[in-house]
Amino acid sequence: MDIGELIRELRTAHGWSQARLADEINARHGTTLTREYVARWERGKVAPRGFYLAALSGVLDVPLAVLEDPMMRRTFLTDVAGTAIAPVIASDLLAKGFAARLTGGPSAEAWEAKLAAYGSDYMSMGAADIQRRVAGELVVIQAQLEQPRLWSAAARLMTLYAKTFPGSDGSAAVRWYRMAAQAADESGDQATRVWVRGRAAIALGYEGASLGVADILADQAIALSDKPSLGLLNAIYGKAHAAALRGDRAAALALDDRGRRVFDSAGSHEQTSDYAVPWWRLNVFRSLLLARLGEEHAATDAQNQALAELPESLPRFATHLQLHQGLMLARSGDRTGGITHATTAMNALPPEKHSLTLRMLMEEIQA
Repeated sequence: MDIGELIRELRTAHGWSQARLADEINARHGTTLTREYVARWERGKVAPRGFYLAALSGVLDVPLAVLEDPMMRRTFLTDVAGTAIAPVIASDLLAKGFAARLTGGPSAEAWEAKLAAYGSDYMSMGAADIQRRVAGELVVIQAQLEQPRLWSAAARLMTLYAKTFPGSDGSAAVRWYRMAAQAADESGDQATRVWVRGRAAIALGYEGASLGVADILADQAIALSDKPSLGLLNAIYGKAHAAALRGDRAAALALDDRGRRVFDSAGSHEQTSDYAVPWWRLNVFRSLLLARLGEEHAATDAQNQALAELPESLPRFATHLQLHQGLMLARSGDRTGGITHATTAMNALPPEKHSLTLRMLMEEIQA
């Protein structure tokens, strides 16, 4: 393992962004390290030496010898991380949970505000940056679930937490999506029950993972209510992607047509929240769907529609669209060109903006 990879793994284990790691070093050592320089370390463009190795040792709680010795780096994460990092994280989570139980925890209104903030954060930050934060929130809200209204907030937090795991692992993400659906049922709130299932379905369908579960959750959402809503919209497109990946072209196109009609009634004005589906995001869903179906002209039109309104603050989604183009090239027979196009797009996006979903799209293109 090279030192850049170890720094990234340790930073992620602490739940820190690259900017947070730079800030921690600056605060303790009076330096002016930038996020960009941390990114260069992690990408192997430059290696930290001397002073910065010692600073990293102190900030990341790792012996200096491990940072200096390639052989020790190779085994450190598997041999030591379980005892050096996990108890620290577990201690923090336990403390938050008991503190919430003793003090009563945040109000329902405060939880709604937290959900809104996390919805925005997820769109601009990677999964690793918020996974630990959301885990802490789940421990806290778990101590408050004698209040029925908080089951709704918990279900939506659980759905977001599930999205920080790759759906292709067949266990973690699916387990959390299923529990989120059960939590939504406990809330008794119909809108939450539909939304949680729909969001899980589009997440799995878009990733091309656990398609059977995506179908089940989508069907449950559709059966609960055919009233136009964001939950129904997500469910329809989750089911459409599953159909496309199975080769059921007619079903996928019919679902796309139905989804566009639902969007006309239920589309979002909010532009930068994971809980919203504005026009540009609908076209991100459609861009990949149509690329998977080989509908090149329609897919290109959807990409142009998305780019026309995509906020500049969300460059990760522009990369999604570039990967959709790479997929179209690969499916048209130019596999090398598709992989090259997608790889170039990924390399242009700062590593801390990468997501599990982007990596899974790369695997689909390469396959």
